[in-house]
Amino acid sequence: MTSSPREQAGKNSTGADPAVVGPYVARVLDEPAWAAAEVELIAGGKSNLTYRVSSAAGELVLRRPPLGNVLPTAHDMVREHTVISALAITEVPVPATRHLCTDTDVLGAPFYLMDFVRGPIARDGFPAGYADQPQERRAVAEGLIDTLVALHAVDPAEIGLESFGRPDGYLTRQVSRWMRQWTATRDAVEAAGDQGATAAAARLDKLAETLAAQAPTAPTGPIVHGDYRLDNTVLDAAGPGRIAAVLDWEMSTRGDPLADVGLLLVYWVQASDTTERSGVLPISAVTSLPGFPTRAEVAQLYAQKSGRDLSHLPWYVSFGAFKLAVVVAGIVARHRAGAMVGEGFDHMESRLGPLVELAYGALGGQVQ
Repeated sequence: MTSSPREQAGKNSTGADPAVVGPYVARVLDEPAWAAAEVELIAGGKSNLTYRVSSAAGELVLRRPPLGNVLPTAHDMVREHTVISALAITEVPVPATRHLCTDTDVLGAPFYLMDFVRGPIARDGFPAGYADQPQERRAVAEGLIDTLVALHAVDPAEIGLESFGRPDGYLTRQVSRWMRQWTATRDAVEAAGDQGATAAAARLDKLAETLAAQAPTAPTGPIVHGDYRLDNTVLDAAGPGRIAAVLDWEMSTRGDPLADVGLLLVYWVQASDTTERSGVLPISAVTSLPGFPTRAEVAQLYAQKSGRDLSHLPWYVSFGAFKLAVVVAGIVARHRAGAMVGEGFDHMESRLGPLVELAYGALGGQVQ
């Protein structure tokens, strides 16, 4: 017996039951066609859960927190919805938001709906025929940098975000916050039994102390994305060179824009990297393809386009590696608790050691 479209969708819709989502969307958007919507988990997310909701009325994206217990202040749907809605009037490309639900009786957690933006997402590479040439890949990289520069140039007060986040003391507070998140997941990481992860756990406490002691004194206040990287964007389907939408704003706030640059460089794999350097990340190494600039060139392009001083960039790269290590630790903890939806979570603990080493190397000025 073959299953119905709704039953097929339900197999990949854990956390967003189509029988609940469809009628709810039909009611709040005042469009009956949504009642029979199909819901499908979109592969690739290892943090908040992202679903495609489709019906005769069109396509939407639903975002909600992970299943099970989540870390304090993480996975904030209201934050995501607020910043995306505000940025809609700027040059920063974002999907149009459609609805925010804070009633946890609906899906067990807050969630929001936004338009589905079509275009390539470079998770495992590019689609056939897209960005095949080095100059096209260079255009993708420059479009990514231009968009980050545009974000950091937005005046929060002009779009109603003057009270968004707490920019004063941003770096110190960020280090403290991520250290607390690490403490909340330490037991699960050590219980995983990976020797390298256990050794990395012993060094993360000291790394946080060092980062806090060496945090640069820098003006803060612009909007920062918090997890800016190539595969958190939708590329222009018409061709390389423009970002169609920036996604995954769960860690956005007002703060130090160089935190975005530092983390981007942690994610940025280049052709000359060793396996140890390129293997620390749970994402594709698409930026190692011919045409993509090196990390040093990315930093130089950002500095030229933004006019910002990157003298303290090594610290921001180290902090980015530290933050990503804590994110990986959270994934390990949720995976062991059976609260992760999707695939690709086995052996994540093996990435902790290399990330910690990358962080310490950057503090030593080894940003290459």
